[in-house]
Amino acid sequence: MGGVSVHRTESVRAGHRGSAVHQRPARTAALAVCAVLVVVGAACSSGPGATGTATPAPAPARPAGPAADLSQELTGGSGPFIGEATPPDLHAVGYVEHEYVAAGTATAYRADGPLARDGRWSFVPASEAPYRTRILVRRPADPARFSGTVVVEWLNVSGGVDADPEWTSLAAEIIRQGDIWVGVSAQYVGVEGGPVLVAAPGTQSVAGKGLRAIDPARYGSLHHPGDGYSFDIFTQVARALRRGGPPLGGRKPQVLLAAGESQSAVALTTYYDGVQPLTHAFDGFFVHSRAAVALPLVGPGQFADLQSAFTDPTPVLFRTDLAAPVLDLQAESDVTGILQSVAVRQPDTNRYALWEVAGTAHADVHLLGPIASQIDCGVPINNGPMHLVAKAALYWLVRWVRTGRPPPVAPRLEVTGGATPQVVRNADGIALGGIRTPPVDVPTEVLSGVPGPNPSLLCVLLGSTTPLPPARLAALYPSRAAYLRRYVADANRVIRAGFVLPADRAALLAFAQPSLVRA
Repeated sequence: MGGVSVHRTESVRAGHRGSAVHQRPARTAALAVCAVLVVVGAACSSGPGATGTATPAPAPARPAGPAADLSQELTGGSGPFIGEATPPDLHAVGYVEHEYVAAGTATAYRADGPLARDGRWSFVPASEAPYRTRILVRRPADPARFSGTVVVEWLNVSGGVDADPEWTSLAAEIIRQGDIWVGVSAQYVGVEGGPVLVAAPGTQSVAGKGLRAIDPARYGSLHHPGDGYSFDIFTQVARALRRGGPPLGGRKPQVLLAAGESQSAVALTTYYDGVQPLTHAFDGFFVHSRAAVALPLVGPGQFADLQSAFTDPTPVLFRTDLAAPVLDLQAESDVTGILQSVAVRQPDTNRYALWEVAGTAHADVHLLGPIASQIDCGVPINNGPMHLVAKAALYWLVRWVRTGRPPPVAPRLEVTGGATPQVVRNADGIALGGIRTPPVDVPTEVLSGVPGPNPSLLCVLLGSTTPLPPARLAALYPSRAAYLRRYVADANRVIRAGFVLPADRAALLAFAQPSLVRA
């Protein structure tokens, strides 16, 4: 749920490796598979084609309301602080980074009636409190490159620090499109400090302290009144961003998306069902690895206790009467693991889409980056291409908002019946159903959401990677060339289906492991 290493980024210049978007340094494998692609007549890169249009849902009237004051840029101290696996080299890709205070008076909500399973909730104002938090902005250095899309990430605090897992997954697509990314310190723990749900290597000196204590010279003036106000803080930042101004390089957005992973996805569930009907602040929602529960409403000065939400879980669906579409992206381990998203499956509609991805875990090698090698879960952790599917999901969500055309319909993972559903697996232990990628359907390893024997919460979220025995590889592939042909054909299939973008073809091919198969 967001455990990552921590670094400080230099304003404007920091180091980005997000464009490489995979952890296997298998350049030779990628070249070999690309050579086979030429033989079978497939290009090594192309753009997704427009295969039809639809009419977007009418934009609802947005009620007037307070907007965050974003006029003060944060400077000094040790520079912007964020928990992420690998520092982005923004300068190398024509991007800049700036950090701003977000200040105002926020409203907390209370439920007016039951919080029913169908998400048709009614929230009313409860109290007001001043706030002073921060946003981190990454945008094209040349404002003319701006695509018109702003991705607003609810920063994840499960590791006890503000972390940006959506940026880590989506950076390559954000940058190549010219989108702007904004990370919002929406929750109490990120600013004031608090409990650490998922401890990760490299964070011991800062986890649970909050920005104010981590760097008083830069963040000492910040103040968060409690997670009950987080939802309105997020709304007020959205309203301010719609106005444009310095944070967006003087440009105004055409599309404003809310994004969040893990605990932040749980927060967006609450936001969508209870707050979006009041504000219509966002045009679409990218919800990544949600649980079956929603983030609870709490009183002043309190943090939202996600653990307590799981002790008496009431499964919560996304309501179906709003214009803003939701793309709900779930890893294999999210479906029947501790998050139990299987309990909140709901049918695809013209405003809701569910993508479940076989052979993936809540967090993986790509998300953890360099610290992945420091984690001992008893088996190697999951090294699947979840981030490649996530980039396709973002592409389709933006298109959905702009044109009204929903994304490709994804098959669901196969699960057993009964009170405790489990993912159905083949004889090798590979999940059946769901969105399938070549490392899953043309395997040299078993990529799974099933964790190793280490019972720590972090390991429970990391899944596993188990090599197939040599005898099994020999039975599957009579030769290395046969393996490559099958891998390439499957890569073509998933790209044609729209679940991986043509621009990520090389990254997908780099997951091939021909060296494990006999020549």
